Amino acid sequence: MTFSLKGKTVLVAGASSGIGAGFSRAIAKAGGRVVLGARRLERTQALASEIESEGSEALGVSLDVTDEVSVIAAFDAAEARFGTVHGVVANAGIGTGGHATDVAADGVSGVLDTNLLGSYLVSRECAKRLIASGSRERGDGRVVLIGSITAQQNGTGDAMYAATKAGLAHLGRQLAREWIRQGINVNTLQPGWIPTEINAEWFSSEHGQQDIQRLHRRRLLDEDSLDAMLLYLLSDASKQVTGATFTIDDGQSL
Repeated sequence: MTFSLKGKTVLVAGASSGIGAGFSRAIAKAGGRVVLGARRLERTQALASEIESEGSEALGVSLDVTDEVSVIAAFDAAEARFGTVHGVVANAGIGTGGHATDVAADGVSGVLDTNLLGSYLVSRECAKRLIASGSRERGDGRVVLIGSITAQQNGTGDAMYAATKAGLAHLGRQLAREWIRQGINVNTLQPGWIPTEINAEWFSSEHGQQDIQRLHRRRLLDEDSLDAMLLYLLSDASKQVTGATFTIDDGQSL
């Protein structure tokens, strides 16, 4: 089954690499106009040019999700090019690694600000503009938060990362309830471990390979394993789905 995003504009936060870049390509292939936001503007612009060379509409913008001024400017640029932004994928996130007793306070605050505050700011800005544009009548607002299976697991290291991902799931439910009469659906995707350029070195190491062998199916998720669910949640097909959390992890958290 395929889900069309024709006529829709979606802003992807954290689109310069990894699954965010993959999400952007998938949205474009589904017929959507995609706005790629990240701090590395040269990366988002290069990917936007690549997408446009394949016949889709795309725009790369500078976006620091921890800075409200930057968030507002990104949506201004998106609206100037494409008009109403119908959906947002709150994908920007970072981790620190290490034990809680070893991580510096500024490292912890950076994770909190990027993963939780950043998702709140981009979701809120999208909702403000959707409501002003008449989403209550159209019912076409879509917000997808990208969480993690660490929200449901207890491990050693990167406790704040896991806590922010648990917070995202509840943030999704809270925002879904707040905007339920405004034509805006809010849902959370919780992926398992996926190979990206950020973690590739680790998973290719001896310890990383040992981690993979401890997974039930002894494999990582495919890079495009979230695309079908993401497109469903952004499309008209999910008009009656809001406040939900979907875990896609190949059974890694079982």
